[in-house]
Amino acid sequence: MNPRAVVLLLVLIASSIPASSQAPSSSDATQLKQRLAVLQSRMTQVDQQVESLKKRRKGVMVELQGISLQRDRVRAQLDGAKLKQDQAQLEAQRITADQAKIRTEIDKLRKDLRRQIRLIQAQGELGDLAFLPDPRGFEAYLENTRHLTWWRLQERKRITQIQRLQEDLAQREKELKSVLARLASEQLEAARYQGGLTQNEAKLQAFLGALQQDEQAQKQVQAELSEEAIQLERMLANLLGKARTEAFEASVSFTRLRGELPAPVEGTLALGFGEHLHPRFHTKTFQSGLLIEAFIGSHVMAVADGKVLLAEPYQSYGPIVIVDHGSGWFTLYTHLQGTSVSKGQTLRQGDMVGTVGETLDGPRLGFEIRYQTKPEDPNKWLKKKYR
Repeated sequence: MNPRAVVLLLVLIASSIPASSQAPSSSDATQLKQRLAVLQSRMTQVDQQVESLKKRRKGVMVELQGISLQRDRVRAQLDGAKLKQDQAQLEAQRITADQAKIRTEIDKLRKDLRRQIRLIQAQGELGDLAFLPDPRGFEAYLENTRHLTWWRLQERKRITQIQRLQEDLAQREKELKSVLARLASEQLEAARYQGGLTQNEAKLQAFLGALQQDEQAQKQVQAELSEEAIQLERMLANLLGKARTEAFEASVSFTRLRGELPAPVEGTLALGFGEHLHPRFHTKTFQSGLLIEAFIGSHVMAVADGKVLLAEPYQSYGPIVIVDHGSGWFTLYTHLQGTSVSKGQTLRQGDMVGTVGETLDGPRLGFEIRYQTKPEDPNKWLKKKYR
């Protein structure tokens, strides 16, 4: 290949490659995978709630929860589509960064090859190169010949490298086109889910609006909520009976922690312990714990050492975790977005039990403390009171 043609080819290749960009770190990709795994777990738990809902007796709360769960599912699908968009964008950045590295390598080869050609031209013709034997002696002629042979070998190696890099660039270009096509598909999918979410939210608001105007339906809600509370107490009594056979032995008695427990989540008090008039349904309800307003997805921590007795969806309480602290004391964490523990698992104070979920009134955590089935005001047990 003519040296001038090689140099020209290198210049053309270098000018056709996009400007370099910073490659995404491996930690970014790892974090994205972790977020996708968390989202998949969340989707699974929503599906479990939907299946559980089918087994419950029909009523206003069941219908309302069904609409709410459908909204949550579409919202999770939208979040998933957005995360997949982020994943495709990271891949595109990685490929673009690879292209930039190849460009740099080609540019270096071009400079080396140009310098090599100048050195060869300075020696004159030899065969197809300008070289004349040194009249001072045959040994100098052989030395020049060896140098030129080595330079020409290096030239062939660089040309081979250029061809390989061109193939790599073509492969990266194909990969980039595939990733960009996938990104466009994910964007369309996200737009479709966004439309579905808007429809589901409108349906939910219409149902709630009709419920506020229907006094008979509000009374039915009151009856259903009361029945759920009774069923929860029965379940606790049943769990207490089972816990006696496999009692959790705490290193520190739970009663000694009164007034010293850490908050299960950062937030503010949305609804305190005791009887209240429901702001949406206008029905009297007894709040057997605290409703804590917090950011959606916030980590919820165990307030003391204990053993998980239940970690699954339960009626309108959503995903719920019940922890046995020994001697008949329990803590309950309700309205979770998802749980991160399993039945029988031993917890230490500060271990994560789940994340804050969505309720009809916004992101809330339900937190209860019970001695056997009797509820107590959690604020009296916490070192830092919710206000």
